[in-house]
Amino acid sequence: MAATMMSHMRVRERLSSGFALAALAALTLFAWHRLLEMAAHAETGHSATMHADGGVAFVATGAAMWSVMMVAMMLPAASPMIVAYSRIGHRRRPARWGLAPTWIFVAGYLAVWTGFSVLGALGQWALHEAALLDVAMGRTGPLFGGALLVLAGAFQWTPLKEACLAKCRTPLSFVLTEWRDGWGGAFVMGLRHGIFCLGCCWALMLLMFVGGVMSLAWMGGLAIYMLVERLIPNGRLFSRASGLVLIAAGFALGTLAGTGLGS
Repeated sequence: MAATMMSHMRVRERLSSGFALAALAALTLFAWHRLLEMAAHAETGHSATMHADGGVAFVATGAAMWSVMMVAMMLPAASPMIVAYSRIGHRRRPARWGLAPTWIFVAGYLAVWTGFSVLGALGQWALHEAALLDVAMGRTGPLFGGALLVLAGAFQWTPLKEACLAKCRTPLSFVLTEWRDGWGGAFVMGLRHGIFCLGCCWALMLLMFVGGVMSLAWMGGLAIYMLVERLIPNGRLFSRASGLVLIAAGFALGTLAGTGLGS
């Protein structure tokens, strides 16, 4: 009898995890679809008219775009943690709750990145006002871009990066040590994971200003990098090695800017 109940529980966990992954994939694909539409508008000159409507409209439109970008880029990276939360939650909460706590966890996670999206939009507006940003492409000049590359590369070597990445790389440990009961607990856990994730990736996200805020290729490359950084063995070594590459690229870009070849 106990063995049968255990078998049913495992089947239910796998089905729940499968549904959660399918829903995450659908949401991610929808976000990428919206980004494709936004990029098409940018190519027709829509983004170049944002500032004409005033700073509030510029920031509001930018925040919406950054929010969709965060869903598209960060949900894949967070999926191992979300699945781990869903599976463990099935053993620790009433079955009648279904997947609701999992989506509350996701909401808490995305709330952190929504806040970052507002800051990203404000930064985009400030760079534009300082004449440091190409509005149509959402890209800085080579000198400032080189500085951002050096900043992101240096951050890869900091204790904060290492501590936050360690939390993101161990979903099971995070869920067990951070567990909170109830729907409110699910939201708080999502918030805490989002904070660790933001602490791990904020400097990399600033590189969107280097490749272009509306560059789908740049978004995809960063999204893949952040997922690999969590999954690859020896992630600390990978992060530090990539940090050196970013620093070298930053100095190279700055040198080109100084000689006039990067303009």
